Amino acid sequence: MNETRLQCGPDLPLCNPAWVLRTGRLIMRPVAARDEADIAALKADPRAFAMMLGGVRSGLQTRDELAADIRAWGALGIGLWSARDVTTEAFYGIAGILARADGRGLALRFAFWPEARGQGLAREAAMAALRFAHDRLGLPRIVAVARESNPASRALLTGIGMQEEPEQAFMRDGFRMLLYASEPGRAALTQWHAPGRE
Repeated sequence: MNETRLQCGPDLPLCNPAWVLRTGRLIMRPVAARDEADIAALKADPRAFAMMLGGVRSGLQTRDELAADIRAWGALGIGLWSARDVTTEAFYGIAGILARADGRGLALRFAFWPEARGQGLAREAAMAALRFAHDRLGLPRIVAVARESNPASRALLTGIGMQEEPEQAFMRDGFRMLLYASEPGRAALTQWHAPGRE
């Protein structure tokens, strides 16, 4: 078996190996048909997906979304990754960059099994996705949206360097939503002009 198939998986002969990410504990591959059962279970579980845009999904919705996610990789070279244990291949969740339907831009999204939370795995995956977007693709701005009432997601976003933009907050389904952004150039400028640097 060649190196590309080892990196991408046996059912992904057209996968670009540059799209496969490895962190200390995770292997992240572009979502594919082999992930459908795992992703369907994740998206059907309200513990994992109730707070996501659109809420829990049916099996048919998941299949349609997965097909669109696979097409996005071919068209854009970025999308959702499945996040699995680097040793055991256990499925933990999904993370990636998708265009928001509301026009707010390319957005970081992530959803992990509750059993995988509290270990820094979602943060690890989100950071890898963000670095791929900025460092490999040169995308200048990535946003993320979190409910004001979701402190865990908010802490993760600020923990990977995203900055809240309070003026961009909005209401959705009775919840106040906060928008965060990652702009590497702005972050460097903010750091340079931080108090004490003058």
